[in-house]
Amino acid sequence: MAKISQIETFPLFLSKEEAADSYASDSAVEHRGYMVKPPWRSLYSPGYETLMVKITTDSGEFGWGEALAPVAPEVAAAIVDRLLTPLLLGENPQCVPVLWHRMSESMRERGHLLGHQADAMAAVDIALWDLRGKLESRSITELLGGSFTNPVPTYVSGLRGTTDAERAERAATMAERGVCRFKLHLGSGIDEDLATFDAVREAAPAAKIAVDAHWSYSLGDARTLGLELDRRRAWFFEAPLAPEDVKGHRDLAVALATPIAVGEAMRSRFEFADWLSQRAVQIVQPDIGRTGITEGMAIAGIADAFHARVAPHHSAALGVAMAAGIHVAAASQASLVFEYQPNTLPVANSILSEKLEVKANGDFHLPTTPGLGVTVDETKVRLLTRQN
Repeated sequence: MAKISQIETFPLFLSKEEAADSYASDSAVEHRGYMVKPPWRSLYSPGYETLMVKITTDSGEFGWGEALAPVAPEVAAAIVDRLLTPLLLGENPQCVPVLWHRMSESMRERGHLLGHQADAMAAVDIALWDLRGKLESRSITELLGGSFTNPVPTYVSGLRGTTDAERAERAATMAERGVCRFKLHLGSGIDEDLATFDAVREAAPAAKIAVDAHWSYSLGDARTLGLELDRRRAWFFEAPLAPEDVKGHRDLAVALATPIAVGEAMRSRFEFADWLSQRAVQIVQPDIGRTGITEGMAIAGIADAFHARVAPHHSAALGVAMAAGIHVAAASQASLVFEYQPNTLPVANSILSEKLEVKANGDFHLPTTPGLGVTVDETKVRLLTRQN
């Protein structure tokens, strides 16, 4: 029986030039090396940052994991190095649920399943599933019981452009290639958001169009915008209010026909169970780079029990977390769709020698080789690792 002999962490940073892309915008305000992009509230990196984890056994097999750690991945790395690794060395890597339970129990008074602690556990959990798949010569989807969908349907998240005309032109071009689902990153004001929605709707009249407000609105303004989205038959309304306002989202869900979607800020089944039991969300969006595969599947199961749908979030993580999310989306009975940002896919694939593939319409081919089904370029990972 193989035993875990080594766990390595790699906090990565890809510069704007290396990534050939950036989250920066004209409105970005620098904040000690990071930036805030009003009206959105969170910190962003000027490039791409993430945490990679490699777990190796005493017989030489290894698996890779990744946390969605778009700022300060060194923090999650320190948690893996100092707190989680001692719990796992010498253990059987195929007992993934047991090891997940051990990690989560150890964090009960240290943040539990929240924040950087959860991100660190997610990276380790994904690496364990990848390793188990390789040891058993099965893909993660097979380990999870099989796929409900292949290819995995996606929506295009974000339309690049500085004007509505540019976004509309991009939507029209994509629609010609068969893309039929879009999500607009908005939150700039009711009139501005509706103008963008209408421009894209005119350019792609047959498409499903969702709105992500990035937690920007008050309850009153969110209701006003939501009622207009109802009239326009929007697909879903994501993150309309501050993420801690569960009751506000419940009130909004009652008032609107457009489904409310939340989840990227949450990391555990317990958080999602609270929202679902209060009927504050109809589409849950766990990010597997923050939940891990074990917890992500538990979240999907709870969502199914409440007759909600699962649309895994994915934004700034690279190819390992993306592959993990695709497997969870495929293996979840309640799965609706997976988030896809065309501009980030080349960046996500930049650390892979066996890459993720999409169809012309953006839907993902489900990886079928053992584990995650992608091959990490370790030389590239070590080259990009930020030294403390």
